[in-house]
Amino acid sequence: MSLEKRAAIYARVSTVDQTCENQLEELRRYVSARGWKPFDYVDTGVSGAKERRPALNRLVADAKRRNLDVVVCWRLDRLGRNLKHLITLLKELQVLGVDFVSLAEGIDATTPAGKLQMHILGAIAEFERARIAERVRAGLERARRSGTRLGRPRNTPLPMNAPAGVTVRQAAAAWGVSKSTAARRINAGGAPPLME
Repeated sequence: MSLEKRAAIYARVSTVDQTCENQLEELRRYVSARGWKPFDYVDTGVSGAKERRPALNRLVADAKRRNLDVVVCWRLDRLGRNLKHLITLLKELQVLGVDFVSLAEGIDATTPAGKLQMHILGAIAEFERARIAERVRAGLERARRSGTRLGRPRNTPLPMNAPAGVTVRQAAAAWGVSKSTAARRINAGGAPPLME
């Protein structure tokens, strides 16, 4: 006899004047029909664009402790609006051996077809990352061809000796460099260390 699956029900609304009750009702009905044991994780008044959310953080911590077998959400956008974060989270759950179900999209990674959908989502995310990298490389190449200097600005020769009584902070501001760079240049020039 197989053990009862522990199901994390994740629900989220973006504002405090909204309620998760419709999501929770449908999710609980689904989990009950599957014969799973439900555990609620609810973020109220938290944007889906935020990667760190109290209930989601608890859910991931419980998954890492192997206290969950499956995560069930109403729609993918409840879990996250940022595709990169969403794919990273789903990949992390997959590595931990935690299945995933999204009701609205009909994704059920407890089945072979659902696992295929997850692989397709991962492939789409990887394709998008590759396209972004390709666009960045093309932009850099175009800038090089047009003679634009790329990268950090080169160190320009600066006076090594600062006038007496000038602090490191004042020298840094005058030269447009950090305090540590100003201090190194001052000390390299043989000037005594300046007081802050």
